[in-house]
Amino acid sequence: MSNFFYTTMRPAMYHGHGKRAPFFEGWYYKLVSADEQHRYAVIPGVMLGENGHAFIQVLNGSSGASTYHRFPLEKFWASRQDFEVRIGSSRFTVDSLALQVDSSKDSIHGNLQFEGILPWPVSWTSPGIMGWYAWVPFMETYHGVLSLDHRIEGKLEIGGQAVDFSAGRGYIEKDWGQAFPEAYVWFQSNHFETPETSITASVAIIPWLGSAFRGFIVGLWHQGQLYRMATYTKAKVKELEISDVRVRWALQDKHYTLEMTATREQGGLLRGPNREDMGRRVEETMQAVVEVRFISKDGTVVFKGQGCHAGLEVNGDLERLLSFA
Repeated sequence: MSNFFYTTMRPAMYHGHGKRAPFFEGWYYKLVSADEQHRYAVIPGVMLGENGHAFIQVLNGSSGASTYHRFPLEKFWASRQDFEVRIGSSRFTVDSLALQVDSSKDSIHGNLQFEGILPWPVSWTSPGIMGWYAWVPFMETYHGVLSLDHRIEGKLEIGGQAVDFSAGRGYIEKDWGQAFPEAYVWFQSNHFETPETSITASVAIIPWLGSAFRGFIVGLWHQGQLYRMATYTKAKVKELEISDVRVRWALQDKHYTLEMTATREQGGLLRGPNREDMGRRVEETMQAVVEVRFISKDGTVVFKGQGCHAGLEVNGDLERLLSFA
């Protein structure tokens, strides 16, 4: 139990020490070059179970091409004190990644450093983006945001092509638990015309004591302030519409109204965890556009803008997700 308290207060670090299957954990590094011509997601992780293994997924957000590099479990190592993970010859921390991957499918080499990391705040009453739900020991999936926005320095060689990410922008989050939710929508962008602006948002079916509810978390970082609207803040869903071309979502609490529209663009296929293995197919685009309007109770528009190069996933039993009142 002491390990549970320690890791809950440190959402970035590996939570799988001593865990039994089914269990997965994965970190998501979003990388966008300064000229915005190169967009990649690098996803290291591990799956415990009959088909247990470690992996490094790479998604080319411009072309939609993806590769899945599989490693035996003995090639996975994680610190017990902080966030440091090694998979084969590659190393991942909150402020750097070093990739050394060669396979018949593709290769990726290089080192990146991250400056000005902006983590979701952690406190005893709200240890990260999940709020007090982070203390519940039987959640199907846990979520963490390691950096809402930061600067990238360094280069990668991907499939023989040199890609310079220096002065680019990045974002880091993670998931861990037993499996991805039955249905969910997730999107994120930190490429707005207004500096110091980033949004991350997710809504999902959450199993709960033999039943389920629709839970959601949204964080809008804007000019030095993090605005949170979530199930645990008692915000309410005013509208949720999912079509083949867009996601429209509006939230309201006693202080603000948040309106968001994300375009659904063609993406690439990633692997996601179910309770047996990494066999779930998840489509993700990194070419979505997110329109945001944030309004105070007195009608003042606190922020209005359009975020590009947005990551977007729309997955699972969407009819059931929409059926919750």
